[in-house]
Amino acid sequence: MMEYKISVIVPVYNTEVYLNQCIDSVLNQSYKNIEVILVDDGSQDGSLEICKQYKKKDNRITIIHQENGGLSYARNQGIKKATGEYIM
Repeated sequence: MMEYKISVIVPVYNTEVYLNQCIDSVLNQSYKNIEVILVDDGSQDGSLEICKQYKKKDNRITIIHQENGGLSYARNQGIKKATGEYIM
């Protein structure tokens, strides 16, 4: 059976309090053929550093860092970078 790759896009903006829990939840799913695209949308807290720490530990993670453009813009940037057959 073919396992389709799933791209999970996570917009990130000043979410350092919840970010570990969010990323852990995505990475610890039983389905492992995923890529996680963390789109830091100009965070002013420690969110980008948390993203970088996870990227060092898991090669399924991609980080996009950009100036704040809003939620829809962040999602669209993630979609452009996605390589999976399905996007979440």
